[in-house]
Order: sequence, then structure tokens, then C-alpha cells
Amino acid sequence: MASKAEVEVEVKSPADKFWGALRDSTDLFPKIFPEQYKSIEIVEGDGKSVGTIRILKYAEGFPIVTFSKERIEVADDANKQVSCSVIDGELVGFYKAFKATLQVVPKGEGGLVKWCLDYEKANEEVPQPDLLQETAVKTFKGLDAYLLQN
Repeated sequence: MASKAEVEVEVKSPADKFWGALRDSTDLFPKIFPEQYKSIEIVEGDGKSVGTIRILKYAEGFPIVTFSKERIEVADDANKQVSCSVIDGELVGFYKAFKATLQVVPKGEGGLVKWCLDYEKANEEVPQPDLLQETAVKTFKGLDAYLLQN
């Protein structure tokens, strides 16, 4: 049965700047979040367009997963929206379907980050993706703090 998890995080960084940083996550995230990402490698495509495939290698000690391979399904710069589906890695064993959609909406001088996870658990024993939601919120807040300093 398909399920959905959603979070919204207000950021102080301008929406365009925050969106740009998200689009540069392949290079940026391993630098500013070494406790989460060992590396992000583009294996197909340009890293930003529909069809791009990336391998995210997680830092030692990161819970549950060591890597995930994802494919960009939607890349809409005009609406500051991107969707990625996980196609390989430990998450594939837990979920039949796993697609994250992220959108940055201008709000005042900052923005609102909307993150939505559409997933289908492989079985009832698989826990809810609470850890993934918490990680997303932590990442957005950390990226906002980084952008405000740089």
C-alpha cells in the first residue's frame, strides 16, 4: 500500500539561492555534511537533468544505509522542484517504491522547502521512514545555516 510522508521547513536563505545549492548537492553536500555523505557520484547524465543517475555513498555510522542509487524523474528549475526515485541500495530492500519530491517556494525574503516522500513498504515489518524525514529536516536547516554564512 502506497504511503506518503511530508515535511515543510522555512528557511531564511532566498529561495533562488537555496534552490541553486540543492541543484549543486552532488558537490556541495559531501563538503558541508561529511557526517552524512561520503560522496555523491554522477554515473549517468549531467547531475541535474531528468534521467540523471547518481550514487550517494553515506558516511560510516550513518543508520540503515551505506549507499543509494537514484534517478532524477523531474527537474523543473522554473518551479524549483525536483523528484528522485531510489533504484538501488539498501532502501530497495525495505521499499517497493521510494520517490522523494522537493520544492522550494519563495516566502518573504526566504523560502519554504516542501519535501514529500511517496513510498510503499516491502512488508509490514519495515518501520515508517521517520529517520529519513528527520534527516531531511536536519539537512535543510544545515544547508540554510551554511548559505547564510557564505
